[in-house]
Amino acid sequence: MIEITERDDVAVITLARPGKLNALTADMRRQLAAEVRGHGDGKQVRGIVVTGTGRAFSAGEDLREAAGKSLLEEVESFHDMTRAVLETRVPVVGAVNGLAVGGAAEWTLCFDARLGAPSAAYFFPENHIGLSISNASSYLLPRLAGARALRLVLDSARLTAEEAVAAGLLDTIVPEDRLVEAAIGLVHHWTPPGTATTVHLSLLRPSRSEVERAFELETEAARQVEEAGIAQAGMSKFIESRKARE
Repeated sequence: MIEITERDDVAVITLARPGKLNALTADMRRQLAAEVRGHGDGKQVRGIVVTGTGRAFSAGEDLREAAGKSLLEEVESFHDMTRAVLETRVPVVGAVNGLAVGGAAEWTLCFDARLGAPSAAYFFPENHIGLSISNASSYLLPRLAGARALRLVLDSARLTAEEAVAAGLLDTIVPEDRLVEAAIGLVHHWTPPGTATTVHLSLLRPSRSEVERAFELETEAARQVEEAGIAQAGMSKFIESRKARE
């Protein structure tokens, strides 16, 4: 469900569960964190590109699998995906090929760049499902989108590729057939011999202490919605609505 290839000295991590819109199971989230760490030391590749297959980048958390599980454990696994990216010594670039939802959309916020296909879209449904946001997005989303961040979350907003660029969530739009190639090209542009890219990633990436603080606050938020019962109720309602459409 996750494919790893090396193209021109760049690791391409592909979410490959198109029949489920690349929804992330707990095993997939653990594997993603491990693969990012495994390729992020700068010894094997010059950078990492993350993309999806089919019409979605990722539908986010697999809510059917998550139903009945500890929400705190689910949230912590998303947090570790973000932590893994920020630990790397190489650029991490998102090639957002389609719809990016919830935790998957939030994961891309810690990437060093996000290129989108014309079909790319961002959707933050958590608020209206009774879930809380994760991936340090309480810190990263305002960092990118500024004052718009609150409304994006409270509105459970869905943004087109053009709207995502305007909001600062995507850097640019690239034709779908050149999306991964463009992401690889950006890694190459940033990492020729003699560049100081590694130290600038360390200097200019989001503050690790602020990110860890956001993780703590988001885990506490997850505990609150879980104990209030609105998280499981919201997930159950969402799952039933999806079944009714199938």
